[in-house]
Amino acid sequence: MNRKKGYLLFILSILFLIGSIFFNAANDTSIKNIILLIPDGMSVGNVTLTRWFLNGENLSWEEYICGLVKTYSADSPVADSAPAGTAMATGYKSHTGYISVLPDVANMPGQKEIPVELRKAPIATILEAAKLIGKSTGLIATSNIQHATPAVFAAHWPDRNNYEAIAEQMLYNNVDVLMGAGLEFFVNRKDNENLLEEMIRYGYTIVENKEQLLKVSSSKVAYLSNSLALPYDFDRNEEEIPSLSEMTKKAIEILSKNKNGFFLMVEGSKIDWANHANDPVGVISDILAFNDAVKVALDFAKKSKNTAVIVVSDHSTGGFSIGNSNTSKNYDKTQLMDFILPLKLAKVTGEGLETILLKTDSLDLIKIKEIVLNYYGIMDLNDDEAKTIENYINDAKNDPKKAGRLNYIVGPMISKRANIGWTTNGHAGDDVEIAIYNPKGYKLSGIIENTDIAKFMSKLFNVDLDKITEKYFVKAQNLSKIAGAEYIINKDNPENPVFIMKKNNIEIKIPANKDYIFVNNKIYKVKLINVYNGSDFYIQNDIIDFFNKK
Repeated sequence: MNRKKGYLLFILSILFLIGSIFFNAANDTSIKNIILLIPDGMSVGNVTLTRWFLNGENLSWEEYICGLVKTYSADSPVADSAPAGTAMATGYKSHTGYISVLPDVANMPGQKEIPVELRKAPIATILEAAKLIGKSTGLIATSNIQHATPAVFAAHWPDRNNYEAIAEQMLYNNVDVLMGAGLEFFVNRKDNENLLEEMIRYGYTIVENKEQLLKVSSSKVAYLSNSLALPYDFDRNEEEIPSLSEMTKKAIEILSKNKNGFFLMVEGSKIDWANHANDPVGVISDILAFNDAVKVALDFAKKSKNTAVIVVSDHSTGGFSIGNSNTSKNYDKTQLMDFILPLKLAKVTGEGLETILLKTDSLDLIKIKEIVLNYYGIMDLNDDEAKTIENYINDAKNDPKKAGRLNYIVGPMISKRANIGWTTNGHAGDDVEIAIYNPKGYKLSGIIENTDIAKFMSKLFNVDLDKITEKYFVKAQNLSKIAGAEYIINKDNPENPVFIMKKNNIEIKIPANKDYIFVNNKIYKVKLINVYNGSDFYIQNDIIDFFNKK
């Protein structure tokens, strides 16, 4: 009888073990790779217009749309890209202009007041979490790489416009792939550091054009244009400048060499810029380019079977509508081509037209009308419109600081003819779409908070962002007090302050925004950067262990 019981218990334990294995496998939500693609400033209306531009063909991510995202920030219904991106990268809403630091104002419904001690404190990002668990990381943008959206994943600063500090933090956060514009912020700096040389020392291969990028095979690559942004896709020199999809493909090729997986963020940055300018041609141009990049990501994900692809805008821009005051009384009789034909005739964006006009000598109204007809198909440009363009170009030629805004002039001209409406040159507060491809099936759905995106990615990677923040971003002054150490902030070089802790015969120097410290002048690497936010230092908590070593 005892032998029978023992045999029965053995069989039951085996069945339980098998059942447990299958249960755990069925409930395993972990993913090896995440590709997050952000069409900055893209609204639902933008997507609809682009679909009609493609004669009704769905865009590459539309079959995976699973919900809408609330885009408000900690202190406003209408979010800036910095807090909107911060929410997606960290799981926390923040204040306008703040890059992955906590807000100092949180007064929107449902938001809790931030304790004074925690205001402007850095919070861990999904990219930093991926790095800590051995994954490779990458950032791609068509703006300068220090711009708000890419910045929130690899930097912490309460001012999105401090591109030099952001560039430094990005470098020392060891992002494996950096692609976009903004080389100057690594080279021409107030602190006189040449971060391009430092990038080479850190193992980056620096590539300067499309040909070099497509050939590169290194594991760490930086393609950085010496400009504030790459051209709109309609204006792009295809021989010299890679497309967003080509950069995405190359980044995946590089990052996927890591057996532990990767995190990659891809931003269609200038969709937002075109919406700011109310330039529908620029919107179409870069949504089409973004669409191709999403195709590349989805193709890889479907083959790899262990990659999640997330497509989500950070906010909408421009207050866009298909239909304007022209269609108030005949909206239901307005034909598709009444909206689309003026866009189909355009060969360049407003930015591209400006480049052409600035290079043209002896401009007059007749010449301007000819050029606009050639590049936009506009046959009825009137004298007032042509004169406005002429005056702008003359001003831009005389003062280059006034250049770069012709799209704000010609965009509305095209919009009027295409029956497209706009309410603002700023951001808007409406919800945006989210699309998720996940081979494991698990995804977000319904109307969600933008902070849920970071939490979702954290679950996919099985990481805890709050615990990472607690370990790696401790206020240095507090840590010094815990260690019983004296401390000062040395600002002899105001661009490169150093936090110094002293106890007995041990001195620890912690340079701002670097990935190393000095203990009695001997260098030690740290896993995440020493964050300086302009007033306080934040460091990893085990630095004080050096005081206990003999």
